[in-house]
Amino acid sequence: MFSKKPAEPTRPSGSANPMASSNSSSTFSVIGSDVSIKGDISASADLHVDGTIEGDIACASLVQGETSKITGGIQAETARLAGKVSGSIRARELVILRSAQIEGDVHYEALTIEQGAQVEGRFAHGARSRASDAAPAKPAQASSDSGKGDGEEPKLGLVS
Repeated sequence: MFSKKPAEPTRPSGSANPMASSNSSSTFSVIGSDVSIKGDISASADLHVDGTIEGDIACASLVQGETSKITGGIQAETARLAGKVSGSIRARELVILRSAQIEGDVHYEALTIEQGAQVEGRFAHGARSRASDAAPAKPAQASSDSGKGDGEEPKLGLVS
């Protein structure tokens, strides 16, 4: 009598699993430093990359390790880049760490760049990505704010 009833509640169906439903946003996938991938990657979860990827990446959140190399476009809600990237980047919130080396255009909503980061490409805020609106990736621009402009361009600063 007691053995049958406890067996069923302790083995609930997949839909009643509280870990699957309440913590699905905390799942992440890791691509280790010994892994090399050729092809596009699409992830609904967060992605941590320490290896080498030749292809485009689309994910919710991307964290790139210092030893990582990505050759291809990146599209993410949030991205924290520390390695080498050759390709365009589109992220709502983008953090470029001092060890990052980026070759490609950068489209962002919010941007943080640590001092020492290397970026060769154009920056464009939000949906405004016309060449005339893009600012060159020069540290001098961040430090020499003359107050001239249309007042709508975002202010960039270096984080030390």
